[in-house]
Amino acid sequence: MSWPHRWPLRVYFEDTDAGGIAYHASYLRWAERGRTESLRAINLPHQVMIERHNSMLVVRRIEVEYVAPARLDDSLLVETAVRRFGGASVELAQDVRDEAGGVKARLRVGLVCVRAGDMRPVPVPGPWREAFRLAQAAGG
Repeated sequence: MSWPHRWPLRVYFEDTDAGGIAYHASYLRWAERGRTESLRAINLPHQVMIERHNSMLVVRRIEVEYVAPARLDDSLLVETAVRRFGGASVELAQDVRDEAGGVKARLRVGLVCVRAGDMRPVPVPGPWREAFRLAQAAGG
């Protein structure tokens, strides 16, 4: 898989406000789906982390800069890139772009790996750590 990961989407009516502009919370849903699909694309879905390692990645913080409006029926891409990772944390950059490559929104997402039962921080499991290392080295 090449990085950054790219996940296509279309702006549907349900994603917009009364003016046909993408509602601000839609970007958070799109980013979540892009993150999930980036893990699935490298055969490391959330469910495997939960089942094999009793741990999961959860959002600790998120920052969104809305650059330009996305509109009803626009075709977009969510680009997900690994910026850095530590023992129990991962920082991602996610850009929502239009077909021409123009940025609609920039997201910076801080994830933390926690134990599924008590939500205490735990180290990122080895397969995910290696995947994040490779993604970061590949420029993603």
